[in-house]
Amino acid sequence: MRHRLAWPITATHFVAALLTGTLLGSIVQTQINLAALQQLGVDIPIMQRLTTTLGDLVTFSPVYFALFSVGFVISQIVALWISRRYWNGRHRLGLCTLSAMAALWATFHLVDHFAPMPTLIAATRTATGMAAMVLTAGGAGAVLAWLRGTSRHSAPTASSATIALLMIGAAGMTPASDALAQSEATDYRIETVAERLEHPWSLAFLPDGRMLVTERPGRLRLLNAGGETINPSLEGVPRVFASGQSGLFDVLLSPDFEQDRTLFLAYSCGTQAANHACLSRAVFSDTGLEQVEEIFRAQPAKRGNAHFGGRLASLSDGTLILTLGDGFDYREQAQNTANHIGAIVRLNPDGSVPADNPFVNDDTARPEILSYGHRNVQGLVVDEEDRILMHEHGPKGGDEVNLITPGGNYGWPIATTGLDYTGARVTPFDTYPGTQPPLLEWTPSIAPSGMTRYDGALFPQWQGDLLIGSLVDREVRRVTLSDDATRAEDIEGLFGELDERIRDVRTGPNGAVYLLTDSAEGRVLKVMPAQ
Repeated sequence: MRHRLAWPITATHFVAALLTGTLLGSIVQTQINLAALQQLGVDIPIMQRLTTTLGDLVTFSPVYFALFSVGFVISQIVALWISRRYWNGRHRLGLCTLSAMAALWATFHLVDHFAPMPTLIAATRTATGMAAMVLTAGGAGAVLAWLRGTSRHSAPTASSATIALLMIGAAGMTPASDALAQSEATDYRIETVAERLEHPWSLAFLPDGRMLVTERPGRLRLLNAGGETINPSLEGVPRVFASGQSGLFDVLLSPDFEQDRTLFLAYSCGTQAANHACLSRAVFSDTGLEQVEEIFRAQPAKRGNAHFGGRLASLSDGTLILTLGDGFDYREQAQNTANHIGAIVRLNPDGSVPADNPFVNDDTARPEILSYGHRNVQGLVVDEEDRILMHEHGPKGGDEVNLITPGGNYGWPIATTGLDYTGARVTPFDTYPGTQPPLLEWTPSIAPSGMTRYDGALFPQWQGDLLIGSLVDREVRRVTLSDDATRAEDIEGLFGELDERIRDVRTGPNGAVYLLTDSAEGRVLKVMPAQ
């Protein structure tokens, strides 16, 4: 009879402690994230702070509960058993507090090791933030120790521990999202040009019809016009840091390629502990690259393997545009023009700084910067009027299409409609004074990738439209632009029947649309009219 009475009490104590830890953890992580914004000079009124904190309790705390609970329950069962087995119930407070802290610390490190992003919970990016979050677990452990000490039924039974674990097991269950509608398109056909490419990232057409394809592990493949491999890996490609999202990115031909045979490669270089987005130029030959020279390296070095940007384009004056990322864990640095993190840079073909760059006379800023406040720019188009259009990844929502103004601040992470992957708010603000609003944003995220502005003759119905790859939706989004490129509208999804992650989209010299699929067995595809 006593055991029948004990297990509901024990389960109630565990649930009370879990809710305490979840509440404390959610509140603390919100304050840490808001403090990071305040260090940027962002004004956060008290009501905005309260609203954000309450919002995170709705969107973040369920995720955090699932993350926190398993390690907490196991650590507390062990702590209470040790207390009873060896000290007759004494030292319960210290054991429960310290074991809860150790369990959460271990959980954070395990999750960060296996999750695709460097740091799942942004508040733990610094040692101070990690310590604050771990202390909240200690508070939950102390609550459990106190509750157990006030109960006559202080021993956790096997049945009560099992019930506690079952109660938290459902926390990780989330409903599947509905698939976005796919337009029924019957006016094109899709042909396979090349296959068995390892995570192809970018495509460039040589004047004679041959193609260069970058593969993320660090290969530059040469294909003939029919898609057959001439050279699977050209020699002379710079050594890349290839891990996670890092590797070899874009390839861009010089505007005078037929005369100078020059091309440019964007890639990540360095190591896991210290890496950069880099840009090299080289002279192309059929066997490899010659006169390879690194002309730009983003500063400072970052840790991790995410958010490098890596798209290239040329302006009519011959200058180069290179997009960069925020390195994921360094998002506040995207507001700091003293470094290149989260920026778009403009360079001369030799890597020097154009004299008319917006920050060239600002001693506190990097002179290469054209715009800043970006998260991870992986789509880039320069139109016939030299307007720079780009898109960038938001986190959980907040993907953006932007028209670039030299010197413009595009808001990340001060202003975004997206949430962090845990459901936590990155910022209280969708818009903020002094930052540029997007032409278009997607929430939920489509994970935009390569982009082209279609200017071919084969598909007149797409003329002037942006065709944007979507990694999440596994399709291409067609986006229309106003004549002055100040308004954009998402019209439809294309090529969803492929059901493949689209990494790059290019308009071919013959007006066909070329797609790269992102997988270990990636393909080059060609879209032609049905007849």
